[in-house]
Amino acid sequence: MVIQSVARRRFVAVAAILGWAGLSIQLYLIFYSRWTLAASLLGGLVSFFSYFTVLSNTLVATVLTCELTSRESAARRWFLQPWVSSGIAVSIAVVGVAYSLLLRHLWHPEGWQWLADELMHDVIPLLFLVYWWCWVPKGTLRLWHIALWVVYPLVYFGYALLRGHLLAAYPYPFIDVDKLGYPQVFINAGGLLVGFVVIALVVIGLDRWRGGKGMDV
Repeated sequence: MVIQSVARRRFVAVAAILGWAGLSIQLYLIFYSRWTLAASLLGGLVSFFSYFTVLSNTLVATVLTCELTSRESAARRWFLQPWVSSGIAVSIAVVGVAYSLLLRHLWHPEGWQWLADELMHDVIPLLFLVYWWCWVPKGTLRLWHIALWVVYPLVYFGYALLRGHLLAAYPYPFIDVDKLGYPQVFINAGGLLVGFVVIALVVIGLDRWRGGKGMDV
């Protein structure tokens, strides 16, 4: 048990460091780009947190950091609840799958940008899913948790549309209303939401299987 505990702590520590590293690199690249253009750094910070990828990776890094800390707090207790960690696992899985299917072929980053992309879209999703599978308590999830989990992408989608309408800048090409129009954007968003729910169902199914229980509502 001691060996397992040490291995767990080392795994979580490495995952947390990589999570914060990917976010830090991406933030630096945005700030550097804004600085060279003499643009507002505050605007760069807003832009940074306007990506679902960044928000989801931040949630992942927060959960992993809470796992490492021993000091009790309301925030730590909340993030380490199985239904919260599982919802974040669904979101980061969507990040990895959506990037591979919809975005990876659109550009070919190099250098630090490549490293940031690999960390946030491939490495961290995989590590967090391993963490979820191995160490998040199982058997407590219910189908109705999906209704709570989808609030996050729905609120994000509303924010992205509002911000895009105000600034004429959309974080992802598949929700670019100026180029695609609202009907196509809502179709694309609906497809992503279906994918989110499918992954959520898989997570709940695995949770119930590992917990030795059926698919209760």
